[in-house]
Amino acid sequence: MKEHFNKKEILSAIIPVIENTAMRYNLIPIEISFEKENGHWFLRIFIYSNDHPVNHKDCENITRSIGDMLDELIPFKYYLEVSSPGLDKKLKSKREYEIFKGHNVLIKVKTPIAEDLSKTFTAKLVDYNDSFGLKVFVYDLEKEFEINLENIFTIRLNDIEEI
Repeated sequence: MKEHFNKKEILSAIIPVIENTAMRYNLIPIEISFEKENGHWFLRIFIYSNDHPVNHKDCENITRSIGDMLDELIPFKYYLEVSSPGLDKKLKSKREYEIFKGHNVLIKVKTPIAEDLSKTFTAKLVDYNDSFGLKVFVYDLEKEFEINLENIFTIRLNDIEEI
């Protein structure tokens, strides 16, 4: 007999637990995904800190603190993965644009934002606003631009290299 589970209900129950636990450690869960892959459920939590690079201890603290609570809320076997977002994380939400202000990003746009700039360029994420989208400082042109979110094909962190 196969039981049916509502993924949205499970997520709505576990997200506050994850957020509250992360907050106790001065961490921010920037992405939480709960997906079935090859017949197995995976709960992936990407955490970020404003004051230090996320380390193994941070991941371990979150894992140990939420494990038992999650087991009560998720009525089937799943795999829990807690990690940092990585140095080249793809930004996917308005919340991430806010969190990563001041960071270097690699942007690929659908249409060029300036005549003398290619569709892919590095910039510093300066600001985000619902009305104009992203404000970025383009290093190659030494100038700020506003980019409508609809024009962005991909945007990812690019803190790997010093610009």
